[in-house]
Amino acid sequence: MSIVELLPLPGVTIDLPLIVAVGAFGLSAAVLALFRPLLVGLVRAAILVVRPRLSKEQLAERARVRNLRVMQKMINASHGASHSAELRALAARA
Repeated sequence: MSIVELLPLPGVTIDLPLIVAVGAFGLSAAVLALFRPLLVGLVRAAILVVRPRLSKEQLAERARVRNLRVMQKMINASHGASHSAELRALAARA
């Protein structure tokens, strides 16, 4: 028994490859939704293999250099020696 016999609609033709394609798309979407956490974990692991995370020391050094640059920009933009000296004193504490 074919699909055409199951749905006796006059003047309506059913394209079987279209039905199969829509069914395959729905099935693949369901599988992706089911295994999404696993796939996300695999992608994250692959990213870590290509570009590993920085250590805490490296992160702290980057933050220190960034803070020094910001402080230097503030000193360069300051208006007067008193203001610059105060900024340098703040930088020395950090």
